[in-house]
Amino acid sequence: MSVRVQILAGVVAAGLSLSACDAVSKAPAAADPAAATPPQAEPLTASGPAETLTAEPETDESLMSAASVVRIDWVAAGGAKLFGTAGGDPAANGLYTYIAFFTSPGDGWVIYNLGNILDYTVLASEIGRVDLDIHETTFDEATGELGSHHRKVIVTWTPGDDGSPPTNVAVTPAR
Repeated sequence: MSVRVQILAGVVAAGLSLSACDAVSKAPAAADPAAATPPQAEPLTASGPAETLTAEPETDESLMSAASVVRIDWVAAGGAKLFGTAGGDPAANGLYTYIAFFTSPGDGWVIYNLGNILDYTVLASEIGRVDLDIHETTFDEATGELGSHHRKVIVTWTPGDDGSPPTNVAVTPAR
């Protein structure tokens, strides 16, 4: 396996790890702090010489974009996923959130922007639909204070012929 493929696999694993860490960080605090600490495996022992890696070129824009992914949630069957990239002030939104549909290895993904939010929770999903609880930071222009708001939305699409990506995605307010 080439070093580049190993690095790409590492980037994906890191994004998934961050997603898992995010879920753990939102878990309610236990009465016993030791009980809230997840169990850890014994540290590994080296069994051969280390391979020294070099950094990928900063001009590789696809890797730079991949490194910005901080969350991935597969929704419904058929290759649809929600993902978020880091940017802006994480205390005031900053999770640029998208839904993407896989086309083919040669063509990649069709991507729709769902917005700049603080976080989301997938409430339910099925082919053609995902229900979300969106958490957003609000700004009161009169007072200059930040606030918090939850809203629920239904994201819908009609899969294309033979499983191809949809030609549009709709976001509908919900309760």
